[in-house]
This record gives sequence, C-alpha cells and structure tokens, in this order.
Amino acid sequence: MLILNEKDMRRVISWPRVIDTVEEAYLIHSSGEYHMPDRFTVVRGKDTILYMPCFTKEMFGTKFLTLYLNNPQKGYPYLDGLMLLNDIETGKTLSILDGRYLTGVRTGAVGGAGVRHLSRKDVRSAGVVGAGQQGFFQAIYAANARDLDYLYLYDSNPEKDWQRYIENLHSEVGTKIEIAVSESIEDLVDKSEVIITTTPADCPVLPNDIDLLRGKCIIAIGSYKHEMREIPDCIWQLVDNVYIELEFALEETGDLYYPLQQGLFSKDQVRFIGDLIKEKDHPLPKKGETTYFKSVGMGLLDLVVAQRLYEQALKQGIGQQIEF
Repeated sequence: MLILNEKDMRRVISWPRVIDTVEEAYLIHSSGEYHMPDRFTVVRGKDTILYMPCFTKEMFGTKFLTLYLNNPQKGYPYLDGLMLLNDIETGKTLSILDGRYLTGVRTGAVGGAGVRHLSRKDVRSAGVVGAGQQGFFQAIYAANARDLDYLYLYDSNPEKDWQRYIENLHSEVGTKIEIAVSESIEDLVDKSEVIITTTPADCPVLPNDIDLLRGKCIIAIGSYKHEMREIPDCIWQLVDNVYIELEFALEETGDLYYPLQQGLFSKDQVRFIGDLIKEKDHPLPKKGETTYFKSVGMGLLDLVVAQRLYEQALKQGIGQQIEF
C-alpha cells in the first residue's frame, strides 16, 4: 500500500494536468459510467464530517473529511481528512492520501476548469475572496487557466499575514503577475474580470450590485450548506444559466436552494459543467456577458484526481510503501 503525504503529492503535481484530470472526471460524470452514493454528512454544532464514496470501472475510493470551524483558534487546520483508493476487482487498499491537500488541489482545479470554460480567453485579471488554503489554490489555478496580469485578494481577517501569503503565491504563479490586496470587496469586484469566492459565509460576500457584477465570470466555491450564502440575488438578473456539477447541488447549498425556492431562477436554467466540457469547441462568453458556476464538489472528482496522482507517484517511485 502506498502512502502519499502532502510533500509526496507536491512532487508529482502539475497544475494544468490536474485541471485536465478534473475535466476527465466531469466527462465520466456526463457519461454516467460511475456509481456515486450520496455523501454522508454528520453535523455536530458548527462542525461537519463528510464521507464521500465513489466507484468507477477502474477503481473505487472514499474520502473522509472533517471541517471544524474553531480549529484555527486551537492551532489546527480547519479542514482535515484522508482519501482511500481501492482496487475495483479485489477491494484491496492501494493507497492512502492526504485528504486535506487532495481537497485543496482538486477543488482549486474545479475553479480552474470553470475559468477555462466560462471566461473569455483575453481576461487578464482575477479576484479571490477568502485568502485561506482554498483561496490560495484557486489563485494558482486561475493563473494556470488564463494568462493573467493581475491577481486581487480580499479577506475579512484584519490580522492576515499578507506578506507571507503573497510571497508563497508568487512562488507558485511567478513574479510576472502582480498580486494586490483589495481594501474592499467592491474594489476587488470592480478590478477583476474573474471572481472566485471561497468562504463559509452565511450571507452574500459579493455586493448586490448589478453594474459591478455585469460582465464577470463568477465561480462560487465556498458555500456547501443550506445556511451558507456567497452570491447575491442580483446575479439572477444577469445570467441566463447557472452551471453546476450535479443536481444534488440544488438541495445542498443556500446559494442555489433559496433562490430556486423563491423563484429567482428555474430548473430549466440549470446546466451541467460536464456537458459543457464535452462540447470541445463550445463558444466562450462575449465581452459584457456574465457567467456563473456554483460548485459543491463530488466524490468522483476526488477519486479520479487521487487515482492519477497515485499512478504518477508509482511511475516516479514517490511515496512510502507499507504492509499491514
């Protein structure tokens, strides 16, 4: 059995290749050649525990994830977990991967795929709301999906160590991209052509301003519960369609559930990102057109990305082989 920690996974990762792998997962989803039971969620007060199993023709796996909101105050990460990969024919456990790092990597690549398929090719600026681990990955993948000149960051934490954060980000995206901290969310939205939200907010973090949001590519990553909202209601006056991964998202996240119940949009406006990716030469948005992708994630993404990282690690002889 191969153990892959964060350091091992970093050695085999290519950011553009992981976006390709996420697109591969979406195509598998679109084809229907998988079995993915609904993820099992346990809520303990403000904390959440997730179990996400999934099966393909080649492999099956389960991600176990914990999201403990008060952990940062205790000196522990907010998000933690493990990913198990199993042989489809024997059930043998092939690999255990760092679930926290895998989640960051694959979720960041989800945003990257959204930028690839829902933004203009000539966009040169992106803004990330929420400068945590996921915001870090979203910035990396946005810079790999488009030839950016500017990255704008915003976070509600007044004590954020911006110098270190930006230095680490420059080490991943290069120094040619100018990275700046926005003093307000309005400033970030105004300057950014692509806007990615990565917060656990319970009310919209973007301004409810049609003029500010018009012509933007908006990718919402953070909200994964009914009580969470990142996107304001005015978005429904700007978009013809909303792109999602799977229909379950309409029930899970407040960013979709409540606007749907209130009649702000209808199910016939829902499109699946996998179907869009399947259209290889689909047209990209025109200047002035607003696009919206809401991701809640799914076990199939974790399984396919983990499998490809495992295969690459085997080829390169990376990781720790152990026997039980």
